[in-house]
Order: sequence, then C-alpha cells, then structure tokens
Amino acid sequence: MRVRRLRKHAAHLEITAFINLIVVLVPFLLSTAVFTRMAVIDLSLPAQSTGALEKLKGNDLKLEVVIRPDALEVGDRIGGLIQRLPATAAGPDVRALQALVQQLKTRFPDQTEATVLAEPNTPYDTLVQVMDAVRAGHVVQGATVVRAELFPNISIGDAPVRTR
Repeated sequence: MRVRRLRKHAAHLEITAFINLIVVLVPFLLSTAVFTRMAVIDLSLPAQSTGALEKLKGNDLKLEVVIRPDALEVGDRIGGLIQRLPATAAGPDVRALQALVQQLKTRFPDQTEATVLAEPNTPYDTLVQVMDAVRAGHVVQGATVVRAELFPNISIGDAPVRTR
C-alpha cells in the first residue's frame, strides 16, 4: 500500500508589519520625548573643624549663615557672630543679608566659600533665598550695576542648637 506523506514546508516568519511599526514608533517617541534641563547647585557638606589648625589662619573668613525662625545670624566660624539680622514680618531679611555679604566680599575678595546652616523646620523656600543671597549679588562697577558671584561655593548643614 502506498503511503501518502504530507509535504511540510518551512513556515515563513512575517515580520514586515512589526518592522513598519518600529520604523514609525521610534521617531515618534524620540520626537515627543521631553528632555528636561535641571538647574543643579553643587553643594558640599562642611568639613569638621580641627580646632588648632583653623586658629592658625586668623585672617581668613569662614563665613557662616545660620537660619533661625526669628533671625539670620551671620558670623565667622572662628571669630564668632558678625551681625544678627532680625526677621521681618514677611520672613528673613534677605536684602540686609545680601548687603552684609557684599560688604564682607569687599573685605575678603579671595574667599569663595560659605556655609549655610538651617534648623530642621526651616522652609525650603527660605533656604533657597538665603543661598541665592550668599551666592550672587549686584555689584557697582563704574556707572553700571553688574551681577557678580559673592560666595559661590556653598556648604549646607544643620544649625547648632541654641544655648539659652
């Protein structure tokens, strides 16, 4: 008896529709992708003071701005408090801080480092305003007012606990 065998043909994989989809989908996704630009400020944590070594550098300014709920305390890490700026009804007196920082920059033009210390319940907006006031300001050069860097290298940390 004669056996009939079915001839099996190799199945062809139809990927034309998939390739068409990819060709259309990839440019569409690339054209609609949102490329965001984030503004980043490089910050570093303040180094622990070594005590004796820091006292040797008496003419250097180690600027510290402590954000308290009732005032901004501007001081030198070694020399102590320079000025206490009481808060206004609207919040911290950022304009007075910027004026004071500009005066300090004229006395110490080579210094670029500052430390901003905030209490745990300090609003984020207040922290950013203080950092902006310390980082850059307006300086008069000749007859023009120019935006200049004051203390661009900012370190942040926790404010020391007040002793009462």
